[in-house]
Amino acid sequence: MPIDKSIDYSAITPQIETLTQQYLSGRAIPSEQYVKYAVNRGLRDLNGNGVLTGLTRISEIVSSKMVDGEKKPCEGKLYYRGVDVEQIVSGFISEGRRGFEEATYLLLFGELPTPAQLDEFNQLLAGYRSLPTNFVRDVILKAPSADMMNTLARSVLTLYSYDARANDNSVDNVLRQCLQLIALFPLLSVYGYHAYSHYVLDQSLYIHNPVPELSTAENLLHILRADGQYTDLEAKLLDLALVLHADHGGGNNSTFTMHVVTSSGTDTYSAVAASLASLKGPKHGGANIKVVQMFDDMKQTLADWRDEDAIEAYLRALLHKEAFDKAGLIYGMGHAVYSLSDPRAKVFGHFVSLLAREKGRDEEYALYDAVARLAPRIIAEERRIYKGVSPNIDFYSGFVYSMLDLPMELYTPIFAVSRISGWSAHRIEELINAGKIIRPAYKCVQPRQPYTPLAQRA
Repeated sequence: MPIDKSIDYSAITPQIETLTQQYLSGRAIPSEQYVKYAVNRGLRDLNGNGVLTGLTRISEIVSSKMVDGEKKPCEGKLYYRGVDVEQIVSGFISEGRRGFEEATYLLLFGELPTPAQLDEFNQLLAGYRSLPTNFVRDVILKAPSADMMNTLARSVLTLYSYDARANDNSVDNVLRQCLQLIALFPLLSVYGYHAYSHYVLDQSLYIHNPVPELSTAENLLHILRADGQYTDLEAKLLDLALVLHADHGGGNNSTFTMHVVTSSGTDTYSAVAASLASLKGPKHGGANIKVVQMFDDMKQTLADWRDEDAIEAYLRALLHKEAFDKAGLIYGMGHAVYSLSDPRAKVFGHFVSLLAREKGRDEEYALYDAVARLAPRIIAEERRIYKGVSPNIDFYSGFVYSMLDLPMELYTPIFAVSRISGWSAHRIEELINAGKIIRPAYKCVQPRQPYTPLAQRA
């Protein structure tokens, strides 16, 4: 039976409104019940610390240390397989090369690659950077969407149909699948955007093939831009962003999703699609978009971007729910784990200023720098937070992406292009270490009631 196109199936009808009110009536669980039953909401204790739910060798976040038997905040640190990310970045930057592939190798295999191993790994990824015949035409171009994360997830699920060993969860086969997805994510993301840009925004359509000799970051810029051109500094900054986003412990929402879904025994494509669905959420992967939008509003509101008194007044207005989206937040400030500093933001900050100079956006960078200096003090005063608040990586990444002329629709997919490396490492780790499905407990607090025959219900 064909769908009646005269009916708006997305409409909220009066019947739906009535059913919604019926559902909402008295359904919220009182906050005190969570305290009564010692439930760690969001898998966090009353002090905001994550509840230990697993073990990992892949990455470690350090935000505090023990001093005289007392836990004290410290400068943030991030380690990939025990190696300080700041040292990783310093290594490849000083040698004038790209680092994402090296970081991916480290996350997957637990060791830094030798020159020969890294060269072989790059060639392996280059060989996988090719989609099935007519996939772009038949899958990506035929169903353009304004949401690139949905497009990316759909493409990943469709790749299942092209894999003769899709359900084989042996480690060697899953590694093969993960390497292919790592190689293909830039293509799936960018081509999905091109389809949207052409069919929805009425822009010219062009599809560039990747170049085997280019890195992940370089290929992404090459296939995105009409002329395929980019500067060395542009590629360096995007590559750095990919390295810094590649993994962040096992407890972030999308990586934990990967562990949970993998533990059920499902296939790689389904597990990755589930992680993409998690990353799509604005509380997780979309935070840098909010930062860019907040600064756009700030730039329109402030008469003088150098007036720090005016900047401070705007920041206080944000916290008082009087500016921007009236959510009471200064986006890009603070982190669920870090307090004194986010090491990723610290690494990123220096290079952001260099790109701003190349792009002629020094004045805008100065505004970011002023907010980074002023916001921690203002938040501490307004919120009486004494553990420390600092800029997180989202504070800078959106600004970098805007300077790279990346469309905002691709901000979160680029996060996925990076994080698929970490997800892959965690999927394999779950497969070799687990054996039990992850199943936390929920306590039912609904009072029991008798069944009433249908004829006796009012």
